[in-house]
Amino acid sequence: MPEQDQGGNVAAGGTVSSEFAEVAVSVDRTANGPRLRLADQRTGRVRFLDALELETIVWLPDGHLTRLLDPSADRWRDDQAP
Repeated sequence: MPEQDQGGNVAAGGTVSSEFAEVAVSVDRTANGPRLRLADQRTGRVRFLDALELETIVWLPDGHLTRLLDPSADRWRDDQAP
Protein backbone atom coordinates (compact mmCIF):
# COMPACT_ATOMS: atom_id res chain seq x y z
CA MET A 1 0.00 0.00 0.00
CA PRO A 2 1.33 3.46 -0.78
CA GLU A 3 2.76 5.45 2.08
CA GLN A 4 2.21 9.17 2.47
CA ASP A 5 5.08 11.04 0.83
CA GLN A 6 6.76 14.16 2.21
CA GLY A 7 4.39 16.40 0.24
CA GLY A 8 1.31 14.60 1.57
CA ASN A 9 0.31 13.48 -1.92
CA VAL A 10 -0.92 9.99 -1.01
CA ALA A 11 -2.98 9.39 2.12
CA ALA A 12 -2.68 5.99 3.73
CA GLY A 13 -5.78 3.85 3.39
CA GLY A 14 -6.69 0.28 4.07
CA THR A 15 -7.59 -2.99 2.45
CA VAL A 16 -11.02 -4.23 1.48
CA SER A 17 -11.13 -7.99 1.06
CA SER A 18 -13.40 -10.98 0.72
CA GLU A 19 -12.96 -14.59 -0.32
CA PHE A 20 -13.05 -13.36 -3.96
CA ALA A 21 -10.85 -10.23 -3.99
CA GLU A 22 -8.43 -8.05 -2.05
CA VAL A 23 -8.11 -4.36 -2.92
CA ALA A 24 -5.88 -1.72 -1.31
CA VAL A 25 -7.64 1.65 -1.03
CA SER A 26 -6.01 5.05 -0.55
CA VAL A 27 -6.47 8.69 -1.52
CA ASP A 28 -4.04 10.03 -4.12
CA ARG A 29 -3.44 13.79 -4.29
CA THR A 30 -0.85 13.88 -7.09
CA ALA A 31 -3.36 14.83 -9.83
CA ASN A 32 -5.40 18.04 -10.22
CA GLY A 33 -7.61 16.97 -7.33
CA PRO A 34 -7.90 14.12 -4.87
CA ARG A 35 -8.91 10.77 -6.28
CA LEU A 36 -9.40 7.29 -4.93
CA ARG A 37 -6.57 4.85 -5.70
CA LEU A 38 -7.64 1.22 -5.93
CA ALA A 39 -5.01 -1.51 -6.30
CA ASP A 40 -5.86 -5.17 -6.93
CA GLN A 41 -3.56 -7.01 -4.52
CA ARG A 42 -3.58 -10.17 -6.66
CA THR A 43 -2.51 -8.61 -9.98
CA GLY A 44 -1.10 -5.23 -8.99
CA ARG A 45 -3.47 -3.49 -11.41
CA VAL A 46 -4.32 0.07 -10.28
CA ARG A 47 -7.35 2.24 -11.06
CA PHE A 48 -7.94 5.85 -10.03
CA LEU A 49 -11.49 7.19 -9.55
CA ASP A 50 -12.28 10.88 -9.24
CA ALA A 51 -15.29 12.37 -7.45
CA LEU A 52 -17.52 12.33 -10.56
CA GLU A 53 -16.78 8.66 -11.23
CA LEU A 54 -17.48 7.78 -7.60
CA GLU A 55 -20.76 9.71 -7.59
CA THR A 56 -21.79 7.92 -10.78
CA ILE A 57 -21.30 4.56 -9.05
CA VAL A 58 -23.35 5.73 -6.07
CA TRP A 59 -26.28 6.76 -8.29
CA LEU A 60 -26.29 3.65 -10.52
CA PRO A 61 -29.34 1.43 -10.09
CA ASP A 62 -28.36 -1.97 -8.66
CA GLY A 63 -29.08 -3.75 -11.93
CA HIS A 64 -26.43 -1.71 -13.74
CA LEU A 65 -23.70 -3.19 -11.55
CA THR A 66 -24.52 -6.75 -12.65
CA ARG A 67 -22.30 -6.60 -15.75
CA LEU A 68 -19.44 -5.12 -13.73
CA LEU A 69 -19.68 -7.95 -11.21
CA ASP A 70 -19.49 -10.66 -13.89
CA PRO A 71 -15.79 -11.64 -13.94
CA SER A 72 -16.18 -13.52 -17.23
CA ALA A 73 -17.07 -10.26 -19.02
CA ASP A 74 -13.62 -8.66 -18.65
CA ARG A 75 -11.51 -9.86 -15.75
CA TRP A 76 -10.29 -13.23 -16.94
CA ARG A 77 -10.21 -12.67 -20.67
CA ASP A 78 -6.87 -13.16 -22.44
CA ASP A 79 -7.43 -10.21 -24.79
CA GLN A 80 -7.59 -7.62 -21.98
CA ALA A 81 -4.53 -5.42 -21.57
CA PRO A 82 -3.33 -4.81 -18.00
